[in-house]
Amino acid sequence: MIRFDNVTKVLGRKKVLDDISFEVGEGETFVIVGLSGAGKSVTLKHMIRLMRPDSGTISIEGEVINDLGRRELQNMRSKFGVLFQSAALLQWMSVRDNVALPLREHTKLDDTEILRRVDEKLALLSLDDAGDKFPADISGGMQKRAGLARAIIMDPQIVLYDEPTSGLDPVTSRRIDDLIVNMRKQLGITSVVVTHDLHSALAIGSKIMMLHKGKIVENATPADFMKSKNETVKSFLDSQYITKKGKWETMSHE
Repeated sequence: MIRFDNVTKVLGRKKVLDDISFEVGEGETFVIVGLSGAGKSVTLKHMIRLMRPDSGTISIEGEVINDLGRRELQNMRSKFGVLFQSAALLQWMSVRDNVALPLREHTKLDDTEILRRVDEKLALLSLDDAGDKFPADISGGMQKRAGLARAIIMDPQIVLYDEPTSGLDPVTSRRIDDLIVNMRKQLGITSVVVTHDLHSALAIGSKIMMLHKGKIVENATPADFMKSKNETVKSFLDSQYITKKGKWETMSHE
């Protein structure tokens, strides 16, 4: 469904993506992990052509998107929903109006049908009682769910998540993980998730790809990712106490 072939991107003097190739299959939850500056968000931006590669090709459903014209690009982007790190809700609009915005801007549906679809998505994400509230009046977790409702309101085939659990407490983070899993099970959505949270990646991913200094150092199922022999991957696992090699084992527990 999404394919990168030998993609390279240089920003300033830094090679942010260095000849990377990978494929995201239909219905997958494909998770991209790595340290800050590894190229995760840049990879995400290339998928909807907010950035163009300096070399290599990117294909969506077999169509190379590098040089699409405006109309073709618009059609391609209509296949995507995006959940931004901040949820990016408009503060002066109610939750219901935030979720309705893409339908009002990009369709000719009447208001009755728009509100029906909005309420359907709010119910799906357990936000039935939040429609009339404003973003400032709801919790960070609810804001993320509202952002997700808006991301899927046009029934996209693919949803991109940029740090969906960032800034959330562990309990709320796991609820967001559950929602991402449910999007795949209930709606058949293909998901691409960028995250620092390896606990989340292991819980939701069908594949986990790690970027380091612009290169792919691992691309595997969660089970195989855990067994990786790559030293960068092993260090990343240890840093989040995923393995038994964390420093906590050597600490005193008096």
